[in-house]
Amino acid sequence: MRKLSLRRTLFILPNFLTLMSVLSGFNAVLICTGEPTDRDFYRAALLVMLAAFFDAIDGRVARLTKTQSALGVQLDSLADVLSFGMAPAVIAYRWSLYHLGRMGVIITFIYLACGVIRLARFNVLATDDDGSPKKPGKYILGLPIPAAAGILISIVVAQVLTGTLTSAPPVIAAVVLTLSVCMVSRIPFRSFKDVRLNARTATAIVLALGATGWVAFSYHPSLALVVLLGSYVTIGLAESIVQTARRMREHPEAPNESKQ
Repeated sequence: MRKLSLRRTLFILPNFLTLMSVLSGFNAVLICTGEPTDRDFYRAALLVMLAAFFDAIDGRVARLTKTQSALGVQLDSLADVLSFGMAPAVIAYRWSLYHLGRMGVIITFIYLACGVIRLARFNVLATDDDGSPKKPGKYILGLPIPAAAGILISIVVAQVLTGTLTSAPPVIAAVVLTLSVCMVSRIPFRSFKDVRLNARTATAIVLALGATGWVAFSYHPSLALVVLLGSYVTIGLAESIVQTARRMREHPEAPNESKQ
């Protein structure tokens, strides 16, 4: 009788978790078909959050079980296309942007296209020439698509539960386009794979968590996620500006030669 290989069994686990993320995103899209209500949008948003949970643990499970593979990297990105690209785009369109007609379709497609490009670039940067995954770095180039999806979904949840945020199509369109640009930008965002933080970044994180806690207790917990994810984007943008200014000071442009 052939003995069961424990390593092969463990290899299935992280990929199974990734497929659970796909299932969650797929169900979120299905809920938004027909004539969805606010309750439907809320359920769809929760499913995207559940997909984010599976996405967060599949890689960690793979590292703990030493079952990282090129297949896992590609599968994870393909799952993200549906769960954090297609699903949030459909939710945003059916919830608000359909009021803009064809322009709403174009805006949500831009979000999806930028997400696909961002994931393709990540795959190239995250794998060696032989296709094996590299060790995660301290920074990620461009806004991660789960974070972009999280901001969109958290706005939907907060508006449905509290009514304090706007669902006005021009505002949501601006948010979607901003997230799209951030995903394909060259702005480095922290991956938090390396917990060693400098004093400036640690202070920013403490302030962000403090503001998130204050909003959760003073207003509504659903608003806290908007603040937390918004702070993540703000910290990334601020660090990029500071680093750019520092490089400009260290390497100033050469003075123009005097005219002869």
